[in-house]
Amino acid sequence: MAGTEQRNTGIKGGVGLTALMVAAARAIETHRADALARDVYAEHFVRAAPASASWPVRPQEVPQGEANPLWGRLARYFALRTRVFDDVLLSAARAGARQVVLLGAGLDSRAYRLDWPAGCSVYEIDSEEVLTFKRGVLGGMGAAPRATRIPVAADLRTDWAAALIGAGFDPATASTWLAEGLLLYLPPAAERRLIATVDRLTAGGGTYSCEVKLSRDDNPLYPSTKAQIGVDLLALFDPDPRPDSAGDLTDRGWSTSVRTPFEFSRHHGRGPLPEPNDSLAGNRWVFAAKPPSGRR
Repeated sequence: MAGTEQRNTGIKGGVGLTALMVAAARAIETHRADALARDVYAEHFVRAAPASASWPVRPQEVPQGEANPLWGRLARYFALRTRVFDDVLLSAARAGARQVVLLGAGLDSRAYRLDWPAGCSVYEIDSEEVLTFKRGVLGGMGAAPRATRIPVAADLRTDWAAALIGAGFDPATASTWLAEGLLLYLPPAAERRLIATVDRLTAGGGTYSCEVKLSRDDNPLYPSTKAQIGVDLLALFDPDPRPDSAGDLTDRGWSTSVRTPFEFSRHHGRGPLPEPNDSLAGNRWVFAAKPPSGRR
């Protein structure tokens, strides 16, 4: 994946640091009285990596509080995103999907913190460095997953399907897929291949959800993030025009829905709402379902 920064974290590259950034946001949210999602493992990831050990993990540790562009508003966005995709994955699993595939899983702890139906397998695809770091932290805590957790070390810019199938994934069995905080880092060609692969490996009735960004912008969030934690998000985002993945899925026969995060802020009664020069204005969440076999 893209990224130029290298820190002594056990996770190599800028994209690894963004995984720690999201973990810190989830940790902060966990300690809010009105938390949309709770992740008791998140702060342990943050504290275990030297590069992030001093980052805030509780609301009272955030300088400027809610006014902080990174740990205030963007952290609330990550919390909302976590809750929405939690709900989507659990709904699919309860409807019969017994294979959950997290594409670019990062420091996601859904296998450990969500109440999965019996028989679920959670496949976590990411780099070997990220998975090794994650295993060390969770193993040190004695954490036990609530589903069968299957880490898959693979580069999502290349042919990762063989590694997933080699880990036990069955394309004939119902599945639900998530690409959360991933696609904007991939080259467009890799994103198009990813969509084609998901379509090929998904049985009828399966679902796919993702986050896309329709446009890059020049918001104060980005210099604030670089100043606070040394992560240049704009440098990590792939600069080429993004593919229309939702349209691609529709062309392949999937039913798709494209929503703004602000719709879910209003639904839940908290989370970011539109503001001038908004870094979130171009973000969209895509929800897609493949029709059952024989129906198109």
